[in-house]
Amino acid sequence: MHELSLCQALLDQVEQIAREHGASQVERIVLRIGPLSGVEALLLRQAYPLVAIGTLAEHAELVIEPLPIRVQCRRCGAETEATANRLVCGSCGSGETRLISGNELLLAHLELTLPDQDD
Repeated sequence: MHELSLCQALLDQVEQIAREHGASQVERIVLRIGPLSGVEALLLRQAYPLVAIGTLAEHAELVIEPLPIRVQCRRCGAETEATANRLVCGSCGSGETRLISGNELLLAHLELTLPDQDD
């Protein structure tokens, strides 16, 4: 399962960031996934609890936000949204487009628990 190894890499990155900030726990992980990323959000969500066991993110909420597919037209220059099987300009209808977004898997946001600084 591709998503299992992606989830492991994600949690390695999350743990590294949490440790760099001296966090005792990860509360929330926000991912942004584009439809052309090749990542199935449902499978990633199912893999997460298995991979998170024993990590700082074991009890963290995993939030997955979808990203839109955006293209830039090579003909008219417009930037518009598109669909996975129709990467055409929403302004002039040209098929001569360049993908701007929609193929990403981004770690967008982490919420961490930090130890009290007053001690």
